[in-house]
Amino acid sequence: MKKLSNFYQVSQISEELKNRLRKLRLIKLSDGRFDVMGDVDFIGLGLNSLLEIPIQIRRVTGDFYCYYNQLTSLEGAPERVDGDFDCCYNQLTSLEDALKFVGGGFYCRNNQLTSLEGAPERVDGDFYCGLNKLTSLEGAPKFVGGDFECNYNKLTTLKGAPKFVGGSFSCSYNQLTSLNGAPERIDGAFWCSYNQLTTLEGAPKYIGGNFECSDNPKHFTEEEVRKLIDVKGKVFV
Repeated sequence: MKKLSNFYQVSQISEELKNRLRKLRLIKLSDGRFDVMGDVDFIGLGLNSLLEIPIQIRRVTGDFYCYYNQLTSLEGAPERVDGDFDCCYNQLTSLEDALKFVGGGFYCRNNQLTSLEGAPERVDGDFYCGLNKLTSLEGAPKFVGGDFECNYNKLTTLKGAPKFVGGSFSCSYNQLTSLNGAPERIDGAFWCSYNQLTTLEGAPKYIGGNFECSDNPKHFTEEEVRKLIDVKGKVFV
């Protein structure tokens, strides 16, 4: 195990960042990069880029937090995070430089994303991409083990949505006119309220939890919903 030695003497970085770096438990690799044993906390440091970090991190065995900064890209992010990766509340316009593997959840809410291209193909935890400027879900993970949330975007279609979602699926507060592109099966709940739905075409065939489709131009009845979808929970229209 290696602690930082001269890294925190770099004058260009803030004292707070130096303090955060001192707390990391590091293993130096032969190529000069580092693995971090445990969590990484780069929250609220005013970072414009992860390249401002004076070490290159390959893997994090815990969680990686870089929310509440001014990041416009994820260049410099670790290749692998075994826990959660949280980059919410930044100025990200792209996920092109996102990590390739995340063992927990991936959280990129409250950014300026117009595309999910570059997101990990598989996320075993939750995937939250709400409160962005997405017009499409193309590039989203194909597999999400937990919840998938894309509320408060500008989506007109669900094409590109994950093929499998192990938890709940929420696409409320968008501009959807149909549910084409939705996963065929949702083990949790499904929320699609506050859209422009005039049809439930494309809806999942199976929903293990509740189904909610209130506040759309067309008022759907519970009978209509259950005729089209096998909903195991309650239906809210």
